[in-house]
Amino acid sequence: MSGILNSSIGRKFAMALSAFFLMIFLVQHFAINILSVFSADTFNEASHFMGTFWVVQYIFQPILILGVIFHFVMGMILEIRNRNARKIAYVKNNGNANSTWMSRNMIWTGGAILLFLGLHFYDFWLPEINTKFIEGDMSGMIDGEYRYFEELQHKFVDVWRVALYCLAFVFLALHLLHGFSSAFQSVGANNKYTRGLRGFGKAYAIIIPLGFIFIALYHHFNY
Repeated sequence: MSGILNSSIGRKFAMALSAFFLMIFLVQHFAINILSVFSADTFNEASHFMGTFWVVQYIFQPILILGVIFHFVMGMILEIRNRNARKIAYVKNNGNANSTWMSRNMIWTGGAILLFLGLHFYDFWLPEINTKFIEGDMSGMIDGEYRYFEELQHKFVDVWRVALYCLAFVFLALHLLHGFSSAFQSVGANNKYTRGLRGFGKAYAIIIPLGFIFIALYHHFNY
């Protein structure tokens, strides 16, 4: 593994695999959260299952956290190495003419997403860890009712928090617009399906973040 990560191609390949993993998780996370718009009961049941099923809690969740850390650390490493390699080239060439804004600013959009994850963990993940593993309450209930839907709505009462969430998902869309196609390129997916994959990537990069923005706004205006 260390040998693969010591090469530029290996690092990009590993970065792409972690990106695919996180994009799959993002779809799963969206699928559960959008349920809160249509049915509080269904959202509560899905949230309770995900929050108590041992495979999710003790296998998938640690893998997810490691995947996030790996992706951002590897992104930093690749960005530093790429910038060092381009220092001389940028003197001779106009970097703005040879790349898109998204590709040149992946480190900044990624950093904004990382800051948002800190807020998101503070809002949802840390309280869950405290309730389930410190207080020892795995029931997911308050006064005989599941608490997940009420907690979700309560987080989107404040305008400033909703604004931060919406802004973060704009950065996520910008990050994904370049990241999706870059990940497929890194694993060598350049074939007759390339155009279709790029189209799917653009749709994914716009629809998923917009969906999360819709959820935040919906609960803000319907609390």
